[in-house]
Amino acid sequence: MSGEFVVSLAEQGIYTILLVTGPILLLALVVGLLVSIFQATTQIQEQTLAFIPKIVAVLLGIVIFGPWMLSLMVEFAANLFQNINQFVG
Repeated sequence: MSGEFVVSLAEQGIYTILLVTGPILLLALVVGLLVSIFQATTQIQEQTLAFIPKIVAVLLGIVIFGPWMLSLMVEFAANLFQNINQFVG
């Protein structure tokens, strides 16, 4: 197992992680920004107000993007298991 192979495998793993987590993180970021703008315009400074919409948005995002995210993770894991002979010896 060469150094380039390890770097390539790490690159594939990081790319898969970014693809899986990206939509959920962007959704939480957008909802957090909208709630912050709402709090700034109405001058409501309740700290817990930002958490509930983010939690709901992330749960809805998982419901919507969940099958796609799961298929990406299963594809990556299947690729790892199919090529396990290259990793070991």
